[in-house]
Amino acid sequence: MPSERRVGVFFLITVVLAWGFTWPVNKLVLLSVAPIWSVALRSVIAVVVLFAIAVATRRLVRPVRGDVPVLISVTVLHMVGFTVLTSLGLQVVPAGRSVVLAYTTPLWVTPAAALVLGERLGARSLLGVAIGLVGLALLFNPVAFDWSDRRVVLGNASILAGALLWAGAILHIRAHRWRVSTFELLPWQMALSTVLLVAIALALEGVPSIEWTPSLAALLLYGGGPGTALAYWASANAGRRLPAFTMSLGLLATPVVSVSIATVWLREPLTLTLVSAIVLILGGIAIGTLAPARR
Repeated sequence: MPSERRVGVFFLITVVLAWGFTWPVNKLVLLSVAPIWSVALRSVIAVVVLFAIAVATRRLVRPVRGDVPVLISVTVLHMVGFTVLTSLGLQVVPAGRSVVLAYTTPLWVTPAAALVLGERLGARSLLGVAIGLVGLALLFNPVAFDWSDRRVVLGNASILAGALLWAGAILHIRAHRWRVSTFELLPWQMALSTVLLVAIALALEGVPSIEWTPSLAALLLYGGGPGTALAYWASANAGRRLPAFTMSLGLLATPVVSVSIATVWLREPLTLTLVSAIVLILGGIAIGTLAPARR
């Protein structure tokens, strides 16, 4: 394996592990911090780390005008919309189930790319979406899901809505003609998201009253450092060295890691329904990922 590819695989594994631990960590943070403030505090930490990495690697550049639209859309849709909605849902939805719902994003990207970007869908892509949707339907079957609990229904809906916003950000990223690299925009995106998140948190949740403990501080430091800043940095480095389909398939390991950690660490039940849904959703995404996009 060439050296560059080995480095890329190392960064990909780093991303999977960093994001895999993030969902159980965020679940624990929500026991002590309001949902929007938990995201805002992670963002404050992440922006400091990302600017430090950019300065240390001499990759801190000012955004150019042509990249401003995608900078804003990714910030609003993904870094603010997705994170806020998933944090709200994570209050009542188990971490393992939450990450599986969040990673349905590629299922929405595939048909949306056909409608918005004019990509033609082949039989394999359609099959992948169909299999993934069967897995999603399995998660919401009346035997395994309590449709009478309004909080649980809204929590699940919130995470799925976040996945749709993330899909919108991915579509803009795919359609955009980049002037600078995605990593060079990351510190500025995180800075903008931090300002927006703090403002939203103040408006909706007021000034936070947090009982600080060493464990809570450690969880937030992980969430903002390795779980956000390091993961974004590693993802950008892996993406420069690995083919897109390798990245896409590799990242599918993230929900598996999260569910495993949630089962062992948080003692969340690993049900047959959840395992079956994971296999179908991730299997459908994998099938769709292997299908070439055609215009």
